[in-house]
Amino acid sequence: MNRLPKYKLSKSTFIRGLQCEKSLYLYKHHYNLKDEISPQLQAIFNQGHRVGELAQDLFSGGVDASPPNHFKMQESVLKTQAFIENGEKIIYEATFQYNGVLAALDILVKDDDGWKAYEVKSSTKVSDTYLNDAAIQYYAIVNSGIALKDIAIVYINNQYVKNGAIDVQQLFTIESVYDQVQDLLPNIPNRVARLKQVIAQKEAPAIGIGPQCADPYNCDFKGHCWKHIPEYSIFDISRLGSTKKFELYDNGVTTFEQMDLESTSLNANQLLQVTSELDNTSWIDRPKIKDFIQDLNYPLYFLDFETMGTAIPIFDNSRPYQQLVFQYSLHIQNEANDVTHREYLAEAHPNRDPREAFIKQLINDCGDAGDILVYNIGFERGKLNDLINVYPHYENDINNIINRLKDLMIPFQQKWYYTPEMKGSYSIKAVLPALVPELSYQDLEIQEGGTASNTFTQMVNGTFAGDVAKTRQALLDYCKLDTLAMVEILRVLKSV
Repeated sequence: MNRLPKYKLSKSTFIRGLQCEKSLYLYKHHYNLKDEISPQLQAIFNQGHRVGELAQDLFSGGVDASPPNHFKMQESVLKTQAFIENGEKIIYEATFQYNGVLAALDILVKDDDGWKAYEVKSSTKVSDTYLNDAAIQYYAIVNSGIALKDIAIVYINNQYVKNGAIDVQQLFTIESVYDQVQDLLPNIPNRVARLKQVIAQKEAPAIGIGPQCADPYNCDFKGHCWKHIPEYSIFDISRLGSTKKFELYDNGVTTFEQMDLESTSLNANQLLQVTSELDNTSWIDRPKIKDFIQDLNYPLYFLDFETMGTAIPIFDNSRPYQQLVFQYSLHIQNEANDVTHREYLAEAHPNRDPREAFIKQLINDCGDAGDILVYNIGFERGKLNDLINVYPHYENDINNIINRLKDLMIPFQQKWYYTPEMKGSYSIKAVLPALVPELSYQDLEIQEGGTASNTFTQMVNGTFAGDVAKTRQALLDYCKLDTLAMVEILRVLKSV
């Protein structure tokens, strides 16, 4: 392994350094300060890996230059050299090192024109970050003696509809970025030199927090760099732009108490959030709430959906990343305030599309009269319209449900009811503890929709390693609390 000098930058650390030099330094010298990877982020990484493997079918029959593990990346460089010398035409994970930069490429192909590079992404378009990513790869590959004729990004075509086995030619879009890479190339040597200097410094660059902390990615040193920011701060002011927040911060303002409300331009809702916190006062518009409640028609149905969406569609008649329903909870309340509960959770199986059984039971459970309350109407209405597209024979019944939907979020979104505990948010996760503190998601094994979605997806694709029966119960408990929360929130609204 002595044949190659140790590399200083990889493709990912180069991109990290472009986002923030301090993040690069911390990654190289204080890796232990990095935030833990959340299950949601891990699910995104895993999905990217699966997409990368599937994209190899676009150029099948290649050889794999992958290293045995992440710590032996340079073995891939030697493997790649050997494959090229042996006349291989298709190489997966081809890796090159030049001037202290190590870059792994998803697919390297030699056709009649010459060598072409393909980098696979699980997103649905080409971003500026991907262009920088391709430029550093091109730099390492071409300077290693491979005359690239083209370099392209392979990404997901979100208009592809699965019908039978996955058609990789339809699932993926291949877009040449050769011209954009040529535009970026002249800057690469200086950028590489600069980032090597950063790594060689004795201490971290003195870079304060700023918009770069979340652009283009959420930095995984945020927990370290942001530890001086209070848990509830100016950064939590609802819908206040990032530029404005950092203007306040740069002027020494982090808490609401430090704000000069006369010189800070806030809209009415933002002002309500700040003054409510400062004065510890709630705001209740009783006439508007009364009108909202009087407009409800019994029996009332409180409905919540859970959905899953994957880059590679699992079921026929579905698209990449399309959110597919797999679970609902429904509380039903009559005029005497008696409440019953219904629920549906699909069987997790890659050959059993959950949607038709879901909609059949939902039509049955929702009856044909009475308002159906949801929290954030756009979501449930959108999923129901998707179901009409796939199952047009249920159109009348589904439209009956759609036409009865009403949004319980409105009183909170419109700030007819606001308390300091909501911290500027009108999500049900913020409203419930503010209005009904005795009910809590904190006691549940699954506490939010992202985890529910990832868990069920793992069950469907066979990667779930936990206790299935116990976890199915946890899914039911989580979704049930969403609709019970709505029942209790409406009770509080009625009481005012």
